[in-house]
Amino acid sequence: MIRPIRFILLLLGLSVIVAANETPVTEPGMANRVVVIRNGKSPVSRAVADDYAQRRGISNVLTITCQDAAVDANAETIAFAAFQKDIEAPLRAFLASHPGIDFIVLTKGIPIRLADAPQGSHAGRLALDSYLAALDYDKLPGAIRVDITDPSYSRDFHGLAWANRFWNGTERFSHAKFGGYLVTRLDGYTESDAKALTTRSLAAERSMRAGSRPEGKILLDICPSFGFSNKAKPPHSILPAQLAVGEMVKITTDSDYSEFNSDMRLAAELLTVKHVPVELETTDRFAGGLVGLIGYVSWGSNDRKFDAVAYHSLGFTPGAISETAVSTSARTFLPTHGGQSLVADLIAQGVTGMKGYTDEPFLLAVGSPSIMFDHYTRGETLAESLYAASSLVGWQDIVIGDPLCRVYPAVPK
Repeated sequence: MIRPIRFILLLLGLSVIVAANETPVTEPGMANRVVVIRNGKSPVSRAVADDYAQRRGISNVLTITCQDAAVDANAETIAFAAFQKDIEAPLRAFLASHPGIDFIVLTKGIPIRLADAPQGSHAGRLALDSYLAALDYDKLPGAIRVDITDPSYSRDFHGLAWANRFWNGTERFSHAKFGGYLVTRLDGYTESDAKALTTRSLAAERSMRAGSRPEGKILLDICPSFGFSNKAKPPHSILPAQLAVGEMVKITTDSDYSEFNSDMRLAAELLTVKHVPVELETTDRFAGGLVGLIGYVSWGSNDRKFDAVAYHSLGFTPGAISETAVSTSARTFLPTHGGQSLVADLIAQGVTGMKGYTDEPFLLAVGSPSIMFDHYTRGETLAESLYAASSLVGWQDIVIGDPLCRVYPAVPK
């Protein structure tokens, strides 16, 4: 794995800044809306959770006890029954006595994937994080179930998700308004990688509070061979225009690849209007060699011209968010070889937040570039921006980063 020298020096510099000034910069009232979950069996989880809570001024810390996912790739998957007993039950008890919680922060050492979940795909596999994001959706009036099957992908592929009630939301998130929770994770290959997510978040927020606009540009790397959608304007809702009360949405075909290309192009147009520096890469070349990025979207290893050296040469400025259209980009947060490109690499290379997927989500679940950057650049939090861009919850999604991270000042809607 290649780490640009400039990025390493930047990270060392951020460590000095944080050590010199540990005063939390959290907006008044926001800290009380967050609960941090630590795994009592995992030294790494305890260290990451305590570090985040102290530096963000978070008092809501819940200790659960389950298998340690920081030491063994097999332990990154937890049986659904064990999850219900060891994680869901204590979390529900905590939430019952803390009704103001909107954000849940998981930490390295807590499993990422459920097995044998009744509604999961491929042997009941679901992202643990996304399952919690849809907690009690089944009790919400108007919540819409989504049945996903695709014989062209796999003859036996079938899973159930929920339509995200916060998708492309026009209001700021709260549990009381939308139901569910915005669940993010502080994770990476190492404890240091996981803690660095907080370091970058705080550095970005301090710069924003000091009146500095984010440095760096947003890179949107299209794969031109996938073409562009003929539809008027992406992004497109997965829901039909007309839906009867209580009706389940059935999806049997994935989004066309051209739609994701078109969404990147729309994002570039929106960002240009906002005078946010953006580079839309439309050639066959897989873009690399760029550092100081504040945002990044690509097809990752699904790009027909994917270049691993170029991918690992990318570097980011504090506050940068990212998305890659890669089916298993969050399949593990431990060192591994082979397979599709991983979000853990971009974390190690300096990204502050991004989405990934534990198992096949289909393109329709991948975050919308135009929505995520539109929300982020108008001053919404990292968690709000990445969840607003997501069509589904209770599915295969994992959102990485400090949920409260903000880089841009709030803009009235």
